[in-house]
Amino acid sequence: MSYDLVIRGGTIVDGTGSARFTGDVAVRGGVLVQVGGTVHGEAAEVIDATGMVVTPGFVDIHTHFDGQVTWDDVLEPSASHGVTTVVAGNCGVGFAPCRPERRDQLVYLMEGVEDIPGTALTEGMTWDWVTYPEYLDTLDARRWSMDVATQVTHGPLRVWVMGDRAVGEHDPTGAEIDEMARLVAEGVQAGGLGFSTSRTFSHQAPDGSYVPGTHAGRDELWALAGAVARAGGGVFEVSPLGTTSQDPEQLLKEVDWMRRLSLEHGLTVSMVLAELPTNPGLWREVLDLVLAARADGARIVPQVSARSQGLYLGLTTSHAFMRRPTFVRLRQEAAGDLDTLVAALREPANRAAILGEDDGPPTGELYEGIAAFAQHAAAIVFPVGDEVEQEPTPDRSVAALAVARGVGPLEAMYDLMLERGGQALLMAAINNYVGGGLDGVHDMLTSPATVVGLSDAGAHCGLLVDACIPTVLLTHWVRDRTRGPRIALEAAVRMQTSETAELYGLGDRGVLAAGKRADLNVIDLEQLRLLPPEVVNDLPAGGRRLVQRASGYRATVVAGVVTRRDDTDTGARPGRLVRGAR
Repeated sequence: MSYDLVIRGGTIVDGTGSARFTGDVAVRGGVLVQVGGTVHGEAAEVIDATGMVVTPGFVDIHTHFDGQVTWDDVLEPSASHGVTTVVAGNCGVGFAPCRPERRDQLVYLMEGVEDIPGTALTEGMTWDWVTYPEYLDTLDARRWSMDVATQVTHGPLRVWVMGDRAVGEHDPTGAEIDEMARLVAEGVQAGGLGFSTSRTFSHQAPDGSYVPGTHAGRDELWALAGAVARAGGGVFEVSPLGTTSQDPEQLLKEVDWMRRLSLEHGLTVSMVLAELPTNPGLWREVLDLVLAARADGARIVPQVSARSQGLYLGLTTSHAFMRRPTFVRLRQEAAGDLDTLVAALREPANRAAILGEDDGPPTGELYEGIAAFAQHAAAIVFPVGDEVEQEPTPDRSVAALAVARGVGPLEAMYDLMLERGGQALLMAAINNYVGGGLDGVHDMLTSPATVVGLSDAGAHCGLLVDACIPTVLLTHWVRDRTRGPRIALEAAVRMQTSETAELYGLGDRGVLAAGKRADLNVIDLEQLRLLPPEVVNDLPAGGRRLVQRASGYRATVVAGVVTRRDDTDTGARPGRLVRGAR
């Protein structure tokens, strides 16, 4: 018997959570035909997986590739981390439906909410669609290194139906609600995996306006959920109120309406959840409510991260000195030459001037104010070295380093960001890094109520890069953690394969079993390493973004085709649009 691909002698972790075992895997026609035992017969390609771990391909359910999928066929940074399926269209922001005259508005919104350069979106997107089904048709004609699925998003719907009234606390008319519901049903029937919305006040356009739908009332939300249900069902994804250090009572109230919506419409509601420094015990209250709702028959699934959620600060991203007049002048004089800027910043007179100045007026740069908090948060800011620490100890913080050097925290921060020729980065650990560690993250990840998500792959280009979560799970949580309990390999694989696939009804993948799609990874777990984040200018129009790659993925396979070999893209593009649950 002949096969397209045989993987021999690997340690198979099948994605179900069952104990690992050693054996072969055979693939024919993009489908797994044998998992385990010894495969007899010839194969067009054989991978020796002796000493390696063989897993299903990872399914990332929370990405913002909505624009990038129209111009990029690799889909970094996800491709570097064993991801074989991505779900876009989260948090209520997207690009369909969209009339031509409203394109700039949706780009502006995505730029503000998800920190994707507007020039890159404008330059890169093809815009050969108007309706959501036409958007899916555009994607259907494209090919990628992985499969792509998407959801109908609330922001574009409101803009399409309500025009300028979509933004702000304007209620839609009954006719407008009906039209939005019609469009949701049309989108789900065309192949959308569900609907997403945002209610958190942290999601704003650059001018400070909130995402359309932030203030949506019960009538609107219920009508849109009903449309999803009538069209065949799917996930109702939401970034709720109270997720970013706002009034915690709001988040608890949000869980109540999610419970009622799930029960009344028979939908799965997936919500964003993190451990907040302003209320570190809130997530436990939320999970208690979620489990109680499940006992009543509702299905609420919080998405949680596997790492601290924060920012990367530095000269090439954002930092505490961006608005200080001397820095602004020196950057203008450097005219984009980093070496020239670093040399000027190292001059004692310039250093003293910048450290002694107050912030000047806003320069209009996106997110320029976010890093200013670092002036008062040096205890949770850490240098990023060649070995990326997910759970640095407090003695590694900028505050501690400043004391050791006999300088103030801002002085230490200034000097640190000039290291590595100005390429050095500092990690500000905000959400999830509470009490100087990630114990809360461990408990959220291992809760029966949650699913791993929140990679935001494709977004936050100048602030953070969490698309590395699959590698973080396998390195920090399975292999390396010393400051608390680890997570078993079988559980960590299940979290990002069968559990994420099941949430979105992707029953044809996420498990290594005969008859399933041949999406899988061959991983050298002992040598697997998360590389330091770096800033690159590879987006359309020279747009900047942070990427963070990994080494140790010996092969990634999508639909039976090897897309990456030894951490290098092969050029194969078997990835397709996923239309609907299966």
